Amino acid sequence: MIENKRTKFWYLWKMDNQLLKEFKKALITQKKIVIIPHKNPDGDALGSSLALQAFLSKTGHNSQIITPNEYPEFLNWMPGQKKIKKFLDALDESIQTIKTADIIFTLDFNQLSRIDQLGPFVEKSNALKIMIDHHENPGDYASITFSDTTKGSTCEMVYELISHLDRDQIDEPIASCLYTGIMTDTGSFKFPTTTARTHQVVSKLIENGAQPHLINQKIYDTNSINRLRLLGTALKNLKKIENTPVVYITLSQKELNQNKFKKGDTEGFVNYGLSLKGILLAVIMIENENEKIIKISFRSKGSFDVNKFAKKYFSGGGHINAAGGMSSLTLDETVEQFIKVIAEEKSQFYG
Repeated sequence: MIENKRTKFWYLWKMDNQLLKEFKKALITQKKIVIIPHKNPDGDALGSSLALQAFLSKTGHNSQIITPNEYPEFLNWMPGQKKIKKFLDALDESIQTIKTADIIFTLDFNQLSRIDQLGPFVEKSNALKIMIDHHENPGDYASITFSDTTKGSTCEMVYELISHLDRDQIDEPIASCLYTGIMTDTGSFKFPTTTARTHQVVSKLIENGAQPHLINQKIYDTNSINRLRLLGTALKNLKKIENTPVVYITLSQKELNQNKFKKGDTEGFVNYGLSLKGILLAVIMIENENEKIIKISFRSKGSFDVNKFAKKYFSGGGHINAAGGMSSLTLDETVEQFIKVIAEEKSQFYG
């Protein structure tokens, strides 16, 4: 095992030389490596994990991705995804892999609570822990923290890392995985975190084999009839809070069941609310009877900070304009609470 000496680095645009030295030192000899994305991994979490694993494998390391749970079907095409271990499907094997790991990379999250039942095993591990993430308020569990909240995706950060270590290793599969994560986490390049550098990175990925039109089709043009019907239900449930630039959508467990809901089916639904003229905050609240919670997604325009809002009222967090949260109340009670706190925060929209 590697000595777990704690060093933390925050980098802005160009990678800190000391940070790069730490990465090179950690990877100088062949290692057993585990890569873990957050629970319910999205395109960025899965794309960054698959790209990093492919790079590590090409450079002589033994690496394994372990996801806390399943991921959406529309990501099943991604290069390398068939080799992923899902924690709950391979419990004993996953635990043993974590116990014997030399290095554990945690990607696209910064609190161990975000990996559910995997968290305690990662916390107890003697492996060198390396965080790569772009969310606000990172925790201190990692030995090396690679954090940049100005980045629109973890995939963009992984690109910077790989290109500094050995850019010649970026082939079509790696480029495709990284492009997927950047595209999805920037809202197809429309979020404020999309920068000139983002487009420079994407240009390099296309040069290395990523095919934007095909990736876009695989992500966005594979809807089932049930998903479109569920979207219809969601839009029918959309409501505006009077005298505010706020809309919300609700989906009950009954409505999910009626439309044969599958993981990932509600991805992007909240953005329809934000597309309305004059709306600065859109929210979707989705009932989950199994977990006995209401899952909430927040999207905003301008200066309304949904990261702070989600953290203050709904045990969540994320980014300034995109965050998540949850409620242990009923769906109706959660709506009632939301309307109440919007009234309290109303002035924030006009500051």
